[in-house]
Amino acid sequence: MTGRGRFITVEGIEGAGKSTHIPVIRHFIEARGHRVVMTREPGGTAVGEHIRELLLEPREEGMEADTELLLMFAARAEHVGRVIRPALAAGCWVLCDRFTDATFAYQGGGRGIAAARIEALEDWVQGDLRPDLTLIFDISPATGMARIGPRGSRDRIEGEKVDFFERIRDAYLERAARHPERYRIIDGEADLATVQARLAGVLAGLY
Repeated sequence: MTGRGRFITVEGIEGAGKSTHIPVIRHFIEARGHRVVMTREPGGTAVGEHIRELLLEPREEGMEADTELLLMFAARAEHVGRVIRPALAAGCWVLCDRFTDATFAYQGGGRGIAAARIEALEDWVQGDLRPDLTLIFDISPATGMARIGPRGSRDRIEGEKVDFFERIRDAYLERAARHPERYRIIDGEADLATVQARLAGVLAGLY
């Protein structure tokens, strides 16, 4: 395969089913002859994974919203420079569990940071890099919290209250409504077979 690869990101609140569906997406793309690099945010590099630990570790003293935002983009700078851009340049398709849309949703919608501030960091860190397709698995926060309940102890983000995830969901849906050419919303409340059938239909449109 020659030429630039495609960049696909997968989004959704906790419990949306991303980890279940990402391997299905990978198989679909590979079955059509493309090399796939799977990665995640925050993380994706050695530095990024250390930052992920800082971001998700529960702590009594909490964390300033600006600190959280800047740590997300610090991890993203490593990720873009060391993983995403090189993979795309090599012709690979990059499949990423969350990207900057999550920042607009979590730090913007959830924490209340102004979109303009996030956009400034997005332009600085990413330049013109944006996903070719973003899949949003949409579920209610009540469903999400019920699904992650059996996991045991929750990380710092999972431990937030339901209204935090309501704001995040609203932010995701608002972004998708403003840029329908890039986003596809998939009802994550449906049964597994239905979700994967809808997902296959969306992915088929890439070719």
